[in-house]
Amino acid sequence: MRTSSAPTWAGKVSVTVTLNDMTPPSWASHVEDKLAPMPLLVVQAFVDTLDRDLGTDIFAHPDEARAWLADAGLRAAGPDPGFAGDLRLAREARESIRALIGRNTGTEPLTADDLAPLEKVLGQAQPRLEVASDGRARLGPVLPAQALADGLVGLLLIVRDAQADGSWDRLKLCGNPDCRWAFYDRSHSRRGAWCDMASCGNRLKNRNLRARRRPARG
Repeated sequence: MRTSSAPTWAGKVSVTVTLNDMTPPSWASHVEDKLAPMPLLVVQAFVDTLDRDLGTDIFAHPDEARAWLADAGLRAAGPDPGFAGDLRLAREARESIRALIGRNTGTEPLTADDLAPLEKVLGQAQPRLEVASDGRARLGPVLPAQALADGLVGLLLIVRDAQADGSWDRLKLCGNPDCRWAFYDRSHSRRGAWCDMASCGNRLKNRNLRARRRPARG
Protein backbone atom coordinates (compact mmCIF):
# COMPACT_ATOMS: atom_id res chain seq x y z
CA MET A 1 0.00 0.00 0.00
CA ARG A 2 1.51 3.32 -1.06
CA THR A 3 1.44 6.41 1.12
CA SER A 4 1.88 10.08 0.41
CA SER A 5 2.61 13.06 2.57
CA ALA A 6 -0.48 15.23 2.33
CA PRO A 7 -1.23 18.56 3.98
CA THR A 8 -4.21 19.10 6.19
CA TRP A 9 -5.47 22.65 6.38
CA ALA A 10 -5.76 23.08 10.14
CA GLY A 11 -2.53 24.70 11.26
CA LYS A 12 -0.72 23.74 8.03
CA VAL A 13 0.21 20.39 9.58
CA SER A 14 1.49 17.60 7.32
CA VAL A 15 0.10 14.12 7.86
CA THR A 16 0.57 10.82 6.04
CA VAL A 17 -2.52 9.36 4.41
CA THR A 18 -2.97 6.28 2.28
CA LEU A 19 -3.84 6.78 -1.35
CA ASN A 20 -6.00 3.67 -1.48
CA ASP A 21 -8.91 2.98 0.86
CA MET A 22 -8.23 6.18 2.78
CA THR A 23 -10.81 7.58 5.13
CA PRO A 24 -11.69 10.94 3.58
CA PRO A 25 -11.64 14.14 5.63
CA SER A 26 -15.05 15.34 6.82
CA TRP A 27 -15.26 17.92 4.04
CA ALA A 28 -14.78 15.15 1.43
CA SER A 29 -17.11 12.55 2.96
CA HIS A 30 -19.62 13.07 0.13
CA VAL A 31 -17.08 12.00 -2.52
CA GLU A 32 -16.88 8.39 -1.24
CA ASP A 33 -15.08 6.82 -4.21
CA LYS A 34 -12.30 7.51 -6.75
CA LEU A 35 -10.74 10.17 -4.56
CA ALA A 36 -7.90 12.34 -5.84
CA PRO A 37 -4.69 12.55 -3.80
CA MET A 38 -4.24 15.49 -1.50
CA PRO A 39 -4.32 18.40 -2.03
CA LEU A 40 -6.15 17.87 -5.35
CA LEU A 41 -8.90 16.20 -3.33
CA VAL A 42 -9.95 19.67 -2.13
CA VAL A 43 -10.68 20.70 -5.72
CA GLN A 44 -12.58 17.48 -6.40
CA ALA A 45 -14.64 17.79 -3.21
CA PHE A 46 -15.46 21.43 -4.02
CA VAL A 47 -16.80 20.55 -7.48
CA ASP A 48 -18.69 17.54 -6.14
CA THR A 49 -20.65 19.59 -3.62
CA LEU A 50 -23.25 19.49 -6.41
CA ASP A 51 -24.62 16.01 -7.08
CA ARG A 52 -26.76 16.19 -10.21
CA ASP A 53 -27.62 12.49 -10.08
CA LEU A 54 -29.10 12.70 -6.56
CA GLY A 55 -30.30 16.28 -6.97
CA THR A 56 -28.41 17.52 -3.90
CA ASP A 57 -26.32 20.65 -3.46
CA ILE A 58 -24.34 21.48 -0.33
CA PHE A 59 -24.36 25.11 -1.48
CA ALA A 60 -28.15 25.23 -1.72
CA HIS A 61 -28.50 26.13 1.96
CA PRO A 62 -26.42 29.00 3.40
CA ASP A 63 -25.79 27.40 6.80
CA GLU A 64 -24.65 24.12 5.28
CA ALA A 65 -22.54 25.95 2.69
CA ARG A 66 -20.91 28.17 5.34
CA ALA A 67 -20.04 25.14 7.46
CA TRP A 68 -18.60 23.20 4.52
CA LEU A 69 -16.48 26.09 3.23
CA ALA A 70 -15.04 26.63 6.71
CA ASP A 71 -14.39 22.91 7.21
CA ALA A 72 -12.54 22.75 3.87
CA GLY A 73 -10.45 25.78 4.78
CA LEU A 74 -11.83 27.94 1.97
CA ARG A 75 -13.39 30.60 4.18
CA ALA A 76 -13.40 31.62 7.83
CA ALA A 77 -16.27 30.31 9.94
CA GLY A 78 -18.97 32.49 11.43
CA PRO A 79 -21.76 34.74 10.16
CA ASP A 80 -20.94 37.44 7.65
CA PRO A 81 -23.33 40.00 6.13
CA GLY A 82 -21.56 39.51 2.80
CA PHE A 83 -22.03 35.76 2.71
CA ALA A 84 -24.81 35.87 0.10
CA GLY A 85 -22.31 37.31 -2.38
CA ASP A 86 -19.69 34.75 -1.34
CA LEU A 87 -22.14 31.91 -1.85
CA ARG A 88 -23.03 33.16 -5.32
CA LEU A 89 -19.32 33.39 -6.20
CA ALA A 90 -18.69 29.88 -4.83
CA ARG A 91 -21.43 28.43 -7.03
CA GLU A 92 -20.15 30.25 -10.10
CA ALA A 93 -16.52 29.30 -9.46
CA ARG A 94 -17.57 25.69 -8.93
CA GLU A 95 -18.95 25.51 -12.47
CA SER A 96 -15.86 27.24 -13.88
CA ILE A 97 -13.59 24.66 -12.24
CA ARG A 98 -15.92 21.90 -13.47
CA ALA A 99 -15.37 23.29 -16.98
CA LEU A 100 -11.59 23.22 -16.39
CA ILE A 101 -11.83 19.55 -15.43
CA GLY A 102 -13.98 18.88 -18.48
CA ARG A 103 -11.08 20.00 -20.67
CA ASN A 104 -9.18 16.89 -19.55
CA THR A 105 -11.44 14.74 -21.74
CA GLY A 106 -12.77 17.33 -24.17
CA THR A 107 -11.38 19.31 -27.07
CA GLU A 108 -13.50 22.46 -27.03
CA PRO A 109 -11.73 25.57 -25.70
CA LEU A 110 -13.08 27.23 -22.59
CA THR A 111 -15.42 30.12 -23.29
CA ALA A 112 -15.38 33.59 -21.82
CA ASP A 113 -18.45 32.63 -19.78
CA ASP A 114 -16.59 29.61 -18.41
CA LEU A 115 -13.69 31.77 -17.25
CA ALA A 116 -15.58 34.88 -16.08
CA PRO A 117 -16.12 33.70 -12.46
CA LEU A 118 -12.44 32.85 -12.10
CA GLU A 119 -11.52 36.28 -13.44
CA LYS A 120 -13.78 37.71 -10.76
CA VAL A 121 -11.98 35.65 -8.12
CA LEU A 122 -8.57 36.83 -9.32
CA GLY A 123 -9.82 40.42 -9.28
CA GLN A 124 -10.74 40.08 -5.61
CA ALA A 125 -7.66 38.18 -4.40
CA GLN A 126 -4.63 37.94 -6.65
CA PRO A 127 -1.88 35.39 -5.91
CA ARG A 128 1.08 36.86 -4.07
CA LEU A 129 4.62 35.67 -3.50
CA GLU A 130 5.42 34.63 0.04
CA VAL A 131 8.71 33.61 1.66
CA ALA A 132 8.26 31.06 4.43
CA SER A 133 10.37 30.63 7.56
CA ASP A 134 12.16 27.72 5.88
CA GLY A 135 13.38 30.09 3.18
CA ARG A 136 11.17 28.69 0.44
CA ALA A 137 9.39 31.13 -1.88
CA ARG A 138 5.87 30.17 -2.90
CA LEU A 139 2.69 31.69 -4.22
CA GLY A 140 -0.06 32.32 -1.71
CA PRO A 141 -2.55 32.52 -0.21
CA VAL A 142 -2.09 29.28 1.73
CA LEU A 143 -5.14 27.44 3.02
CA PRO A 144 -6.93 27.77 5.38
CA ALA A 145 -8.13 31.13 4.09
CA GLN A 146 -10.01 33.90 5.83
CA ALA A 147 -11.81 35.31 2.79
CA LEU A 148 -13.55 33.12 0.21
CA ALA A 149 -11.72 34.75 -2.72
CA ASP A 150 -8.41 33.79 -1.09
CA GLY A 151 -9.67 30.23 -0.64
CA LEU A 152 -10.70 29.99 -4.28
CA VAL A 153 -7.32 31.31 -5.41
CA GLY A 154 -5.84 28.57 -3.24
CA LEU A 155 -7.85 26.04 -5.28
CA LEU A 156 -6.50 27.50 -8.52
CA LEU A 157 -2.95 27.19 -7.20
CA ILE A 158 -3.64 23.53 -6.43
CA VAL A 159 -4.85 23.13 -10.02
CA ARG A 160 -1.66 24.77 -11.29
CA ASP A 161 0.54 22.45 -9.23
CA ALA A 162 -1.44 19.39 -10.36
CA GLN A 163 -1.02 20.44 -13.98
CA ALA A 164 2.72 20.68 -13.39
CA ASP A 165 3.10 17.27 -11.70
CA GLY A 166 0.80 15.39 -14.12
CA SER A 167 -1.97 14.48 -11.70
CA TRP A 168 -4.44 17.02 -13.11
CA ASP A 169 -5.11 14.97 -16.26
CA ARG A 170 -6.46 12.14 -14.09
CA LEU A 171 -9.20 14.33 -12.60
CA LYS A 172 -12.17 13.89 -14.95
CA LEU A 173 -15.90 14.40 -15.26
CA CYS A 174 -18.26 11.45 -15.61
CA GLY A 175 -19.12 10.83 -19.26
CA ASN A 176 -22.84 10.75 -18.41
CA PRO A 177 -24.06 14.28 -19.32
CA ASP A 178 -26.74 14.02 -16.62
CA CYS A 179 -24.08 13.38 -13.98
CA ARG A 180 -20.76 15.19 -14.63
CA TRP A 181 -19.42 14.05 -11.23
CA ALA A 182 -15.69 14.71 -10.77
CA PHE A 183 -13.66 11.54 -10.21
CA TYR A 184 -9.98 10.63 -10.12
CA ASP A 185 -8.93 8.09 -12.74
CA ARG A 186 -6.28 5.78 -11.25
CA SER A 187 -6.39 3.32 -14.15
CA HIS A 188 -3.10 2.43 -15.83
CA SER A 189 -4.48 3.39 -19.24
CA ARG A 190 -5.94 6.68 -17.99
CA ARG A 191 -9.06 5.91 -20.04
CA GLY A 192 -11.63 5.89 -17.24
CA ALA A 193 -14.82 7.58 -18.40
CA TRP A 194 -17.43 7.01 -15.66
CA CYS A 195 -17.77 7.89 -12.01
CA ASP A 196 -19.32 4.42 -11.71
CA MET A 197 -19.53 1.91 -14.53
CA ALA A 198 -22.41 -0.02 -12.93
CA SER A 199 -24.65 3.02 -12.87
CA CYS A 200 -23.65 5.85 -15.20
CA GLY A 201 -21.65 3.72 -17.64
CA ASN A 202 -24.31 1.08 -18.22
CA ARG A 203 -27.09 3.65 -18.13
CA LEU A 204 -25.56 5.70 -20.94
CA LYS A 205 -24.65 2.62 -22.98
CA ASN A 206 -28.23 1.36 -22.74
CA ARG A 207 -29.53 4.80 -23.70
CA ASN A 208 -27.26 4.89 -26.77
CA LEU A 209 -28.34 1.37 -27.71
CA ARG A 210 -32.01 2.35 -27.58
CA ALA A 211 -31.26 5.44 -29.67
CA ARG A 212 -29.59 3.33 -32.36
CA ARG A 213 -32.49 0.88 -32.43
CA ARG A 214 -35.22 3.51 -32.61
CA PRO A 215 -34.82 4.50 -36.32
CA ALA A 216 -34.82 0.82 -37.32
CA ARG A 217 -38.24 0.35 -35.70
CA GLY A 218 -39.65 3.24 -37.73
